[in-house]
Amino acid sequence: MPVELNGSELNIHDVASVARNRDNVSVSRDAWSRIENCRSAIQAKIDDHEIMYGVTTGIGEFSEVVLTPEQVKEFQRYLIYSHAAGIGDPMDEEVVRGAMVGRINVHCHGNSGGRREVTEQMLNMLNRGITPIAAAKGSVGACGDLSPMSQIAMAMMGEGEVIYDEKRLPADAALESAGLHPLVLQARDGLAIINGSNMLTAMAALSLCDVENWLKYHDIAAAMTLEALNANMTPYDSKLHELRGFAGSQEVASNLRRLTQDSEILASTGKKVQDAYSLRSTPQVIGAVRDSVKYAREQVEIELNGVGDNPVFLPDENRVITGANFQGTPIALPMEMVGTGMSMGAVLSERRLNRLTNPALSAGLPPFLTEMAGMHSGLMVAQYTACALVAETRILSHPAANQSIPAAADQEDFVSMGMTTTQKTRQIIENCFGVLAIEMIAAAQAIDIRGGMPGPGVHAAHQVIRKYIEHLDEDRPLFPDNDRMVKLLMSGELLDAVENAVGKLD
Repeated sequence: MPVELNGSELNIHDVASVARNRDNVSVSRDAWSRIENCRSAIQAKIDDHEIMYGVTTGIGEFSEVVLTPEQVKEFQRYLIYSHAAGIGDPMDEEVVRGAMVGRINVHCHGNSGGRREVTEQMLNMLNRGITPIAAAKGSVGACGDLSPMSQIAMAMMGEGEVIYDEKRLPADAALESAGLHPLVLQARDGLAIINGSNMLTAMAALSLCDVENWLKYHDIAAAMTLEALNANMTPYDSKLHELRGFAGSQEVASNLRRLTQDSEILASTGKKVQDAYSLRSTPQVIGAVRDSVKYAREQVEIELNGVGDNPVFLPDENRVITGANFQGTPIALPMEMVGTGMSMGAVLSERRLNRLTNPALSAGLPPFLTEMAGMHSGLMVAQYTACALVAETRILSHPAANQSIPAAADQEDFVSMGMTTTQKTRQIIENCFGVLAIEMIAAAQAIDIRGGMPGPGVHAAHQVIRKYIEHLDEDRPLFPDNDRMVKLLMSGELLDAVENAVGKLD
């Protein structure tokens, strides 16, 4: 669906629809008026030779250097060149596109000061599928994501490289093919493109979309394992979770009850009075993760709809305010929390996997879920893989947001490291999908062996898994199964099937 930007209503799923699905983007009429009004006010100040940071002065440590009128015209181009100083592999296309839609939404407020032509160029590039190539490393979340955003600006100027029509091309060639012309920067234009934490915020938004799905998949995986282990379902009673009061815990318990409702397997005898923590504390642990994700989403959507520039222009008041709205900490800190929470979820999943494969803990299931133990090793080494992912995830959970490194001759003596935070959180999420995929493969195998009809949600999940991954009768290479299962989760097919069976999960 087309996404209209007005500066105030952009959400994480809108970002994903533009970044991933390439939905069309437009700007509201009121937003265009604000952009033009702001530029007119700034132009008057430029014409009066008023001192304004980053417009008629240098930036950072050079903020006290006042530029001549002739230098003002050329400064923005040199600003982009000097700040395009990243290194390494390119950012994912979806992250760059997400940053562009976020930056356009900032412009819609009419406080950034760039010309209408700047916003139009970025908008047209998005809609015509021109994605600038921007190095993944080089941002410390200081005055925003200056290095990668500068490569976006270069592409708008017809310099650097882009992805267009699935090919890596010189930017000028792609613009020409798409019927666009290189942008010639004027006063303020360059900084209006690169100022703010747009790249890290886009990555956070896309990551949170994935996390919201992962949380639902987690509950499905947990329900499958509860069925396979003939768990005691008392700990998921709604009253228990209402008494404590946490919303996330209540949501998880509700999902587990719906997924396993009327299960023939769980109706059987032989249950423990109390199951291990990795089973019965699932609502409390994952519920806490859910609550932290809700907070992170709130923060990210505030940032998506806020003004992260420095300076900020207030045309109606004829004022220019310098400050630090570019600071990435409001996104970095909640994303650290999300990464830590996800790593806890991965640990929980791996511990349930261990109970499925360990004959001392699996309530009568065969060792490593193979019925010819010794001759075959079953899912023994699949658990190794899950352990490796968990170990890496724990390491990645070490915070980056408190790792400030002073920059710009100590003018920028505290930085957020927000890009590092969002990049490592993105890797954590990828690992967590892997751990969950392996648990679901094991749980499906265990349900086959256990026999009986599971609850409707578990049954639906099991059926979809068996469309793509065969029962493990005898040993075979497992890495194709693992990769296939991750792709299945990312596709959404399994979640759709489960929700068709039990309704939308919380």
